[in-house]
Amino acid sequence: MATIFNANTTEGLVITPDTSGEIEFQQNGTKTIKFGADGLELPQWTTATRPSGASQGYMGFNTTTGYPEWYDSASASWIRFYNERTISAQYLIEAGGAGGGTQSGGGGGAGGLLTGTTSLTEGQVYTVTVGSGGAGTPAGGNGNRPLGSSGSNSVFNSLTALGGGGGGTYNGRAGASGGCGGGGAVNNGVGGSGTSGQGYGGGTAGADNQTDSDVGGGGGGTAQVGQSTPTGNGGAGTASTITGSTVYYGGGGGGASHSAPNAGVGGVGGGGDGATTNNFGDHATANTGGGGGSGSEYNDNGGNGGSGIVILRLLTAQYTGTTTGSPTVTTDGDYTVIKFTSSGSYTG
Repeated sequence: MATIFNANTTEGLVITPDTSGEIEFQQNGTKTIKFGADGLELPQWTTATRPSGASQGYMGFNTTTGYPEWYDSASASWIRFYNERTISAQYLIEAGGAGGGTQSGGGGGAGGLLTGTTSLTEGQVYTVTVGSGGAGTPAGGNGNRPLGSSGSNSVFNSLTALGGGGGGTYNGRAGASGGCGGGGAVNNGVGGSGTSGQGYGGGTAGADNQTDSDVGGGGGGTAQVGQSTPTGNGGAGTASTITGSTVYYGGGGGGASHSAPNAGVGGVGGGGDGATTNNFGDHATANTGGGGGSGSEYNDNGGNGGSGIVILRLLTAQYTGTTTGSPTVTTDGDYTVIKFTSSGSYTG
């Protein structure tokens, strides 16, 4: 027990002696503070039952949050005492893929990919930006059409995955550089460069000789360079098990042909197929960061790039449940997986 000092509104101060060496203060029989050899025991309450008449500096232990806290009258709020903890989290950041070109153009480059493990600080808000896919080259007049549009960056904390580079268009225009490079267009267009640590460059196209070499270069993937003429296939994406299942991200778009019998196939990981004679390029798969396939003729649109994605994986015991942007939250064993398909935030 303890020697008890009870401030009783009926009897006044009631003292109950004890030989334990501990001292306990009560109010109407309810313990408020206890002193002993083991330390100081503060008054306890839940978030819902905090004292309504607290004044500056009033302290207690909140059993809802698991932290001691004090009242700040200037802000009229309770502020907790705690040491900031760091939480380990795995991440996958895939940027938006690029649009494909047209007129025997190159496939769009996939968005760049970043994976790894980072430390999150308790209580800190981490902004998530999910990059959009770039538009494919629109149909138009014969001649030098614009490249496919590059994809947008995806960002988590200080980590930025770069959007894919757009596919090249006839006559011989090079693919754009990016997280992964776009494929070059027929008549010797070269592939754009990828970014080291994020993805690979696009393939190079051959001459306009109306043969099997009449295929644009494939867009670069996150795991493989885009293939050059005569195949024009998009580079392969990267396999990840961060969600608990194997999923591929960042396949490059396929190059197109306006005379060869075959066109490039999109890389595994959402890349769109390139088109054969008089067809549009295929769109990449949403939230894979894949590159769009190229359109066949100048009046055939290139396919759009796929939007990106940001995924976090951490121990369920350390998951706070505080998010914005409506991510999909699932569990895999002892872990919680937070999948952002649009921009938002997570609070550690």
